[in-house]
Amino acid sequence: MAAGAESSSSSTVDSVRHWLVEHKLRAVGTFWASSLAGSLAWNFSQPNVKLSVKVIHARLHAQALTLAALAGAAVVEYYEHKSGDKAKKYEEHIQ
Repeated sequence: MAAGAESSSSSTVDSVRHWLVEHKLRAVGTFWASSLAGSLAWNFSQPNVKLSVKVIHARLHAQALTLAALAGAAVVEYYEHKSGDKAKKYEEHIQ
């Protein structure tokens, strides 16, 4: 892998990470909507299941995935407060 491609990949990862840190709730909401749509699509491919059961299962799958995403966002927030830009801002306000 060339050095230019490696730095480009690194900067892309850093920009995505920065966006996710700044827009955690937007990312979780998008994840919820996409998981609900995916779960609905998968549930509607199942034959011989009532519509109400399909919708309930889709909601439960999306809810479980959203709780996992919120837990991940909480871990990221904790990490940012301990060692990221927010920790530096906090140190500046204390002094």
